[in-house]
Amino acid sequence: MAVQVLVLPSARCLFDDPVQIRVGGLRPQQAVTLRASLLDESGELFQAHAHYRAGSSGELDLSRSPALGGSYLGVEPMGLLWSLQSKTPYKRLAKRNVLTPFCVDLEVYEGHGDMSRLLGKCTNERWFLGEGVKRISVREGRLKATLFLPPGPGPFPGLIDLYGSGGGLVEYRASLLASRGFVTLALAYMAFEDIPTMPEFLELGYFEEAVNFLRKQQQVKDTGIGVLGLSKGADLALSMATFLPGIKAAVSISGSVFNSFIPLKGDGFTIPAHPYDLGRVKISDESGLVDFSDVLDDHRDPATWDCRIPVERSLAKFLFLCGLDDMNWKSNLYCQDAVQCLQQNGREVEFYSYSGAGHLLEPPYLPLCQASIHRVLGMFVCWGGQWREHAKAQEDAWSRIQTFFWQHL
Repeated sequence: MAVQVLVLPSARCLFDDPVQIRVGGLRPQQAVTLRASLLDESGELFQAHAHYRAGSSGELDLSRSPALGGSYLGVEPMGLLWSLQSKTPYKRLAKRNVLTPFCVDLEVYEGHGDMSRLLGKCTNERWFLGEGVKRISVREGRLKATLFLPPGPGPFPGLIDLYGSGGGLVEYRASLLASRGFVTLALAYMAFEDIPTMPEFLELGYFEEAVNFLRKQQQVKDTGIGVLGLSKGADLALSMATFLPGIKAAVSISGSVFNSFIPLKGDGFTIPAHPYDLGRVKISDESGLVDFSDVLDDHRDPATWDCRIPVERSLAKFLFLCGLDDMNWKSNLYCQDAVQCLQQNGREVEFYSYSGAGHLLEPPYLPLCQASIHRVLGMFVCWGGQWREHAKAQEDAWSRIQTFFWQHL
Protein backbone atom coordinates (compact mmCIF):
# COMPACT_ATOMS: atom_id res chain seq x y z
CA MET A 1 0.00 0.00 0.00
CA ALA A 2 1.32 3.46 -0.93
CA VAL A 3 2.07 5.87 1.90
CA GLN A 4 -0.69 8.46 2.21
CA VAL A 5 -0.58 11.80 4.04
CA LEU A 6 -4.05 13.01 5.02
CA VAL A 7 -5.30 16.34 6.40
CA LEU A 8 -8.75 15.94 7.99
CA PRO A 9 -11.54 16.93 7.82
CA SER A 10 -10.33 18.65 4.63
CA ALA A 11 -7.04 19.66 3.01
CA ARG A 12 -8.58 23.13 2.51
CA CYS A 13 -9.44 25.10 5.67
CA LEU A 14 -9.25 28.48 7.38
CA PHE A 15 -5.85 29.39 8.82
CA ASP A 16 -7.16 29.31 12.41
CA ASP A 17 -8.77 25.85 11.98
CA PRO A 18 -7.09 22.95 13.78
CA VAL A 19 -6.71 19.89 11.55
CA GLN A 20 -5.86 16.22 12.05
CA ILE A 21 -2.70 15.11 10.23
CA ARG A 22 -2.48 11.37 9.59
CA VAL A 23 -0.13 9.09 7.69
CA GLY A 24 -1.26 5.65 6.47
CA GLY A 25 0.46 2.78 4.67
CA LEU A 26 3.64 2.68 6.76
CA ARG A 27 5.23 -0.49 8.15
CA PRO A 28 4.47 -1.25 11.80
CA GLN A 29 6.85 0.77 14.07
CA GLN A 30 8.48 2.39 10.99
CA ALA A 31 10.66 5.42 11.84
CA VAL A 32 9.74 8.47 9.73
CA THR A 33 10.28 12.21 9.63
CA LEU A 34 7.44 14.59 8.82
CA ARG A 35 8.30 17.97 7.35
CA ALA A 36 6.11 21.04 6.79
CA SER A 37 7.20 23.72 4.28
CA LEU A 38 5.58 27.07 3.55
CA LEU A 39 6.76 29.73 1.10
CA ASP A 40 5.58 33.21 2.10
CA GLU A 41 4.73 35.99 -0.36
CA SER A 42 8.26 37.39 -0.33
CA GLY A 43 9.68 33.97 -1.27
CA GLU A 44 10.94 33.22 2.26
CA LEU A 45 10.86 29.50 3.11
CA PHE A 46 9.51 28.49 6.54
CA GLN A 47 10.00 24.87 7.64
CA ALA A 48 9.46 22.53 10.59
CA HIS A 49 10.12 18.82 11.02
CA ALA A 50 9.50 16.12 13.62
CA HIS A 51 10.54 12.48 14.08
CA TYR A 52 7.83 9.87 14.61
CA ARG A 53 7.37 6.12 14.84
CA ALA A 54 4.33 4.47 13.24
CA GLY A 55 1.91 2.43 15.35
CA SER A 56 1.50 -1.36 15.17
CA SER A 57 -0.98 -0.99 12.28
CA GLY A 58 1.41 1.22 10.24
CA GLU A 59 -0.68 4.32 11.00
CA LEU A 60 0.48 7.66 12.35
CA ASP A 61 -1.93 10.18 13.88
CA LEU A 62 -0.38 13.45 15.14
CA SER A 63 -3.24 13.94 17.60
CA ARG A 64 -2.11 10.73 19.38
CA SER A 65 1.49 9.97 18.38
CA PRO A 66 4.31 11.79 20.19
CA ALA A 67 7.11 13.52 18.28
CA LEU A 68 10.44 11.98 19.36
CA GLY A 69 12.58 14.92 18.26
CA GLY A 70 12.94 17.70 15.69
CA SER A 71 11.22 21.09 15.98
CA TYR A 72 9.16 20.00 19.01
CA LEU A 73 8.55 17.00 21.33
CA GLY A 74 5.48 15.12 22.50
CA VAL A 75 1.90 14.99 21.25
CA GLU A 76 1.32 18.25 19.35
CA PRO A 77 -1.43 17.88 16.71
CA MET A 78 -0.58 21.31 15.17
CA GLY A 79 3.14 21.33 16.01
CA LEU A 80 4.23 21.26 12.36
CA LEU A 81 2.46 24.60 11.86
CA TRP A 82 3.24 26.55 15.00
CA SER A 83 6.94 25.57 14.91
CA LEU A 84 7.55 26.80 11.33
CA GLN A 85 10.78 28.81 11.17
CA SER A 86 12.65 30.55 8.36
CA LYS A 87 16.31 29.90 7.51
CA THR A 88 16.83 33.68 7.60
CA PRO A 89 16.82 34.75 11.25
CA TYR A 90 14.20 37.16 12.64
CA LYS A 91 11.55 36.73 9.95
CA ARG A 92 7.90 37.15 10.90
CA LEU A 93 5.32 35.08 9.06
CA ALA A 94 2.45 37.43 8.17
CA LYS A 95 -0.11 37.35 5.35
CA ARG A 96 -0.10 40.32 3.01
CA ASN A 97 -2.71 39.26 0.46
CA VAL A 98 -5.67 37.63 2.21
CA LEU A 99 -7.26 36.63 -1.11
CA THR A 100 -4.75 33.78 -1.48
CA PRO A 101 -4.01 30.95 0.97
CA PHE A 102 -0.78 29.87 2.58
CA CYS A 103 -0.02 26.44 1.12
CA VAL A 104 1.71 24.11 3.56
CA ASP A 105 3.42 21.11 1.96
CA LEU A 106 3.42 18.12 4.31
CA GLU A 107 5.97 15.42 3.43
CA VAL A 108 6.88 12.13 5.09
CA TYR A 109 10.45 10.76 4.76
CA GLU A 110 12.04 7.43 5.60
CA GLY A 111 13.92 7.32 8.93
CA HIS A 112 15.15 9.99 11.31
CA GLY A 113 18.25 10.89 9.31
CA ASP A 114 18.98 12.69 6.06
CA MET A 115 15.44 12.97 4.57
CA SER A 116 16.61 11.64 1.19
CA ARG A 117 13.77 9.17 0.62
CA LEU A 118 10.33 10.78 0.22
CA LEU A 119 7.49 8.34 0.98
CA GLY A 120 4.42 10.53 0.47
CA LYS A 121 3.11 14.09 0.60
CA CYS A 122 0.07 16.37 0.43
CA THR A 123 -0.70 20.10 0.58
CA ASN A 124 -2.81 21.85 3.22
CA GLU A 125 -4.38 25.06 1.83
CA ARG A 126 -4.89 27.45 4.73
CA TRP A 127 -7.13 30.42 3.86
CA PHE A 128 -7.66 33.76 5.58
CA LEU A 129 -10.99 34.48 3.91
CA GLY A 130 -13.94 32.17 4.48
CA GLU A 131 -16.37 31.12 1.77
CA GLY A 132 -18.51 34.10 0.73
CA VAL A 133 -16.68 36.74 2.84
CA LYS A 134 -16.38 40.03 0.92
CA ARG A 135 -13.26 42.21 1.01
CA ILE A 136 -13.92 45.91 0.26
CA SER A 137 -11.19 48.55 0.06
CA VAL A 138 -12.29 51.73 1.90
CA ARG A 139 -11.04 55.20 0.97
CA GLU A 140 -13.85 57.37 2.29
CA GLY A 141 -13.15 60.78 3.83
CA ARG A 142 -9.77 60.34 5.49
CA LEU A 143 -10.22 56.60 6.06
CA LYS A 144 -7.61 54.14 4.85
CA ALA A 145 -9.13 50.79 5.67
CA THR A 146 -10.45 47.44 4.45
CA LEU A 147 -13.94 46.23 5.27
CA PHE A 148 -14.70 42.51 5.54
CA LEU A 149 -18.34 41.38 5.35
CA PRO A 150 -19.48 37.88 6.32
CA PRO A 151 -21.90 36.21 3.88
CA GLY A 152 -25.62 36.81 4.44
CA PRO A 153 -27.80 39.75 5.47
CA GLY A 154 -26.76 39.77 9.15
CA PRO A 155 -27.00 41.77 11.27
CA PHE A 156 -23.52 40.91 12.59
CA PRO A 157 -21.45 42.45 15.40
CA GLY A 158 -19.12 45.18 14.07
CA LEU A 159 -15.41 45.35 14.97
CA ILE A 160 -12.53 47.75 14.30
CA ASP A 161 -9.12 46.03 14.15
CA LEU A 162 -5.90 47.95 14.93
CA TYR A 163 -2.33 46.65 14.67
CA GLY A 164 0.78 48.19 16.24
CA SER A 165 3.32 50.94 15.62
CA GLY A 166 4.87 49.05 12.69
CA GLY A 167 2.06 50.70 10.73
CA GLY A 168 0.60 49.64 7.39
CA LEU A 169 -2.80 48.13 6.71
CA VAL A 170 -2.82 44.66 8.28
CA GLU A 171 -5.77 42.55 7.12
CA TYR A 172 -5.26 38.91 8.09
CA ARG A 173 -6.72 39.05 11.62
CA ALA A 174 -9.71 41.09 10.41
CA SER A 175 -10.38 38.69 7.52
CA LEU A 176 -10.32 35.70 9.89
CA LEU A 177 -12.72 37.46 12.30
CA ALA A 178 -15.08 38.18 9.40
CA SER A 179 -14.87 34.49 8.49
CA ARG A 180 -16.11 33.82 12.05
CA GLY A 181 -19.14 36.10 11.71
CA PHE A 182 -18.00 39.66 12.54
CA VAL A 183 -18.17 42.65 10.16
CA THR A 184 -14.58 43.81 10.60
CA LEU A 185 -12.83 47.03 9.57
CA ALA A 186 -9.01 46.77 9.43
CA LEU A 187 -7.83 50.35 9.93
CA ALA A 188 -4.45 51.92 9.04
CA TYR A 189 -3.30 54.88 11.14
CA MET A 190 0.45 55.23 10.44
CA ALA A 191 3.04 54.33 7.77
CA PHE A 192 0.50 53.71 5.00
CA GLU A 193 -0.05 55.51 1.67
CA ASP A 194 -0.05 59.23 2.57
CA ILE A 195 -0.20 58.64 6.35
CA PRO A 196 3.27 59.48 7.72
CA THR A 197 5.54 56.79 9.18
CA MET A 198 5.63 58.68 12.47
CA PRO A 199 2.80 61.24 12.58
CA GLU A 200 3.28 64.35 14.77
CA PHE A 201 -0.02 63.45 16.41
CA LEU A 202 -3.00 61.16 15.90
CA GLU A 203 -6.52 62.57 15.76
CA LEU A 204 -9.34 60.96 17.68
CA GLY A 205 -11.63 62.32 14.94
CA TYR A 206 -10.04 59.91 12.44
CA PHE A 207 -10.99 56.92 14.61
CA GLU A 208 -14.45 58.39 15.12
CA GLU A 209 -14.87 58.47 11.31
CA ALA A 210 -14.10 54.74 11.32
CA VAL A 211 -16.72 54.07 14.03
CA ASN A 212 -19.35 56.11 12.16
CA PHE A 213 -18.51 54.39 8.87
CA LEU A 214 -18.91 50.96 10.45
CA ARG A 215 -22.17 51.84 12.22
CA LYS A 216 -23.66 52.94 8.87
CA GLN A 217 -23.16 49.51 7.30
CA GLN A 218 -26.50 47.73 6.85
CA GLN A 219 -25.14 44.36 8.01
CA VAL A 220 -23.87 45.74 11.34
CA LYS A 221 -25.94 45.28 14.52
CA ASP A 222 -26.99 48.58 16.09
CA THR A 223 -25.99 47.46 19.60
CA GLY A 224 -22.56 49.15 19.53
CA ILE A 225 -19.10 48.52 18.08
CA GLY A 226 -16.16 46.47 19.35
CA VAL A 227 -12.51 47.46 18.98
CA LEU A 228 -9.47 45.18 19.10
CA GLY A 229 -5.88 46.44 19.27
CA LEU A 230 -2.38 45.00 19.57
CA SER A 231 0.52 46.97 21.12
CA LYS A 232 0.13 50.67 20.08
CA GLY A 233 -3.26 49.65 18.65
CA ALA A 234 -4.24 48.47 22.14
CA ASP A 235 -3.85 51.88 23.78
CA LEU A 236 -5.75 53.41 20.85
CA ALA A 237 -8.54 50.85 21.42
CA LEU A 238 -8.72 51.98 25.07
CA SER A 239 -8.80 55.66 24.03
CA MET A 240 -11.61 54.95 21.55
CA ALA A 241 -13.60 53.09 24.23
CA THR A 242 -13.05 56.01 26.63
CA PHE A 243 -13.72 59.03 24.42
CA LEU A 244 -15.94 57.88 21.56
CA PRO A 245 -19.64 57.09 21.86
CA GLY A 246 -20.81 53.77 20.47
CA ILE A 247 -17.85 51.59 21.56
CA LYS A 248 -19.36 48.77 23.60
CA ALA A 249 -16.40 46.38 24.06
CA ALA A 250 -12.62 46.72 23.77
CA VAL A 251 -9.79 44.15 23.68
CA SER A 252 -6.24 45.21 24.55
CA ILE A 253 -3.45 42.80 23.53
CA SER A 254 0.03 43.59 24.94
CA GLY A 255 -0.98 47.21 25.49
CA SER A 256 -0.90 49.91 28.15
CA VAL A 257 -3.32 52.29 29.82
CA PHE A 258 -1.33 55.36 28.80
CA ASN A 259 -0.88 56.98 25.42
CA SER A 260 2.38 55.74 23.86
CA PHE A 261 4.81 57.49 21.47
CA ILE A 262 2.43 59.86 19.60
CA PRO A 263 0.19 62.59 21.11
CA LEU A 264 -3.54 61.95 20.66
CA LYS A 265 -5.68 65.01 19.84
CA GLY A 266 -9.32 64.97 20.87
CA ASP A 267 -12.00 67.64 20.75
CA GLY A 268 -10.52 70.41 22.90
CA PHE A 269 -7.88 68.24 24.61
CA THR A 270 -4.61 66.44 23.83
CA ILE A 271 -3.20 63.41 25.61
CA PRO A 272 0.60 63.77 25.35
CA ALA A 273 2.85 60.82 24.54
CA HIS A 274 4.17 59.05 27.63
CA PRO A 275 7.79 60.26 28.21
CA TYR A 276 10.46 57.89 26.90
CA ASP A 277 14.20 57.92 26.30
CA LEU A 278 15.67 55.85 23.44
CA GLY A 279 19.00 56.14 25.25
CA ARG A 280 17.66 53.42 27.56
CA VAL A 281 17.39 50.91 24.71
CA LYS A 282 19.51 47.80 25.43
CA ILE A 283 21.29 46.23 22.45
CA SER A 284 22.58 42.68 22.76
CA ASP A 285 26.29 42.33 21.93
CA GLU A 286 25.78 38.81 20.56
CA SER A 287 22.65 39.19 18.45
CA GLY A 288 22.38 42.96 17.92
CA LEU A 289 18.73 42.69 18.98
CA VAL A 290 17.07 45.69 20.63
CA ASP A 291 15.36 45.34 24.02
CA PHE A 292 12.90 48.17 24.19
CA SER A 293 11.22 47.41 27.51
CA ASP A 294 13.02 50.04 29.64
CA VAL A 295 12.69 53.12 27.40
CA LEU A 296 9.60 54.47 29.16
CA ASP A 297 9.63 56.68 32.24
CA ASP A 298 7.92 55.07 35.24
CA HIS A 299 4.18 55.17 34.52
CA ARG A 300 3.48 55.31 38.28
CA ASP A 301 5.28 58.65 38.60
CA PRO A 302 2.63 61.43 38.96
CA ALA A 303 4.65 63.49 36.45
CA THR A 304 3.46 61.09 33.72
CA TRP A 305 -0.22 60.98 34.68
CA ASP A 306 -1.39 63.48 32.07
CA CYS A 307 -0.53 60.69 29.55
CA ARG A 308 -2.97 58.25 31.18
CA ILE A 309 -6.13 57.20 29.36
CA PRO A 310 -9.00 57.69 31.87
CA VAL A 311 -10.54 54.27 31.09
CA GLU A 312 -12.60 54.43 34.30
CA ARG A 313 -14.85 56.97 32.49
CA SER A 314 -15.73 54.40 29.82
CA LEU A 315 -18.96 52.42 29.87
CA ALA A 316 -17.44 49.73 27.62
CA LYS A 317 -16.56 46.18 28.67
CA PHE A 318 -12.84 45.34 28.60
CA LEU A 319 -10.67 42.28 27.95
CA PHE A 320 -6.90 42.50 28.57
CA LEU A 321 -4.48 39.86 27.23
CA CYS A 322 -0.70 39.71 27.58
CA GLY A 323 2.27 37.36 27.60
CA LEU A 324 4.45 37.05 30.70
CA ASP A 325 7.52 36.62 28.46
CA ASP A 326 6.91 39.90 26.57
CA MET A 327 10.44 41.24 25.95
CA ASN A 328 9.22 44.42 24.25
CA TRP A 329 6.80 46.04 26.67
CA LYS A 330 6.00 45.63 30.37
CA SER A 331 2.53 44.64 29.27
CA ASN A 332 1.67 42.50 32.30
CA LEU A 333 2.42 45.36 34.69
CA TYR A 334 0.56 47.87 32.49
CA CYS A 335 -2.46 45.54 32.13
CA GLN A 336 -2.60 44.88 35.88
CA ASP A 337 -2.72 48.63 36.56
CA ALA A 338 -5.51 49.15 34.03
CA VAL A 339 -7.51 46.25 35.46
CA GLN A 340 -7.06 47.49 39.02
CA CYS A 341 -8.17 51.00 38.06
CA LEU A 342 -11.29 49.69 36.29
CA GLN A 343 -12.21 47.33 39.12
CA GLN A 344 -11.81 50.07 41.74
CA ASN A 345 -14.33 52.07 39.71
CA GLY A 346 -16.81 49.20 39.53
CA ARG A 347 -16.20 48.41 35.84
CA GLU A 348 -16.44 44.94 34.32
CA VAL A 349 -13.10 43.64 33.13
CA GLU A 350 -11.50 40.33 32.12
CA PHE A 351 -7.73 39.75 32.22
CA TYR A 352 -5.61 36.78 31.09
CA SER A 353 -1.83 36.64 31.19
CA TYR A 354 0.05 33.74 29.61
CA SER A 355 3.21 32.15 30.94
CA GLY A 356 5.87 31.81 28.20
CA ALA A 357 3.98 33.96 25.68
CA GLY A 358 5.63 36.95 23.98
CA HIS A 359 4.42 40.36 22.78
CA LEU A 360 2.98 39.34 19.41
CA LEU A 361 -0.12 37.34 20.34
CA GLU A 362 -1.53 36.50 16.91
CA PRO A 363 -4.30 34.24 15.54
CA PRO A 364 -3.52 30.57 16.24
CA TYR A 365 -0.96 28.53 14.29
CA LEU A 366 0.97 31.59 13.13
CA PRO A 367 4.41 30.65 14.47
CA LEU A 368 6.10 32.57 17.26
CA CYS A 369 8.20 35.53 16.13
CA GLN A 370 10.78 36.16 18.90
CA ALA A 371 12.39 39.10 17.10
CA SER A 372 11.96 40.93 13.80
CA ILE A 373 12.61 44.23 12.05
CA HIS A 374 10.38 47.06 13.30
CA ARG A 375 9.37 48.83 10.11
CA VAL A 376 9.12 52.28 11.69
CA LEU A 377 12.21 52.10 13.92
CA GLY A 378 14.29 50.19 11.36
CA MET A 379 15.81 48.07 14.17
CA PHE A 380 15.61 44.37 14.99
CA VAL A 381 13.37 44.31 18.04
CA CYS A 382 12.87 41.53 20.65
CA TRP A 383 9.28 40.34 21.11
CA GLY A 384 9.91 37.38 23.43
CA GLY A 385 8.02 34.12 23.88
CA GLN A 386 8.69 30.36 24.08
CA TRP A 387 7.47 28.26 21.14
CA ARG A 388 5.06 25.79 22.70
CA GLU A 389 3.70 28.11 25.40
CA HIS A 390 3.16 30.92 22.92
CA ALA A 391 1.27 28.59 20.56
CA LYS A 392 -1.06 27.47 23.37
CA ALA A 393 -1.60 31.09 24.46
CA GLN A 394 -2.60 32.11 20.92
CA GLU A 395 -5.21 29.34 20.73
CA ASP A 396 -6.70 30.31 24.09
CA ALA A 397 -6.62 34.08 23.46
CA TRP A 398 -8.29 33.73 20.04
CA SER A 399 -11.17 31.79 21.50
CA ARG A 400 -11.55 34.28 24.38
CA ILE A 401 -11.56 37.30 22.03
CA GLN A 402 -14.41 35.84 19.97
CA THR A 403 -16.41 34.74 23.03
CA PHE A 404 -15.98 38.21 24.58
CA PHE A 405 -17.24 40.04 21.47
CA TRP A 406 -20.17 37.63 20.96
CA GLN A 407 -21.15 38.15 24.59
CA HIS A 408 -21.00 41.98 24.64
CA LEU A 409 -22.03 42.87 21.09
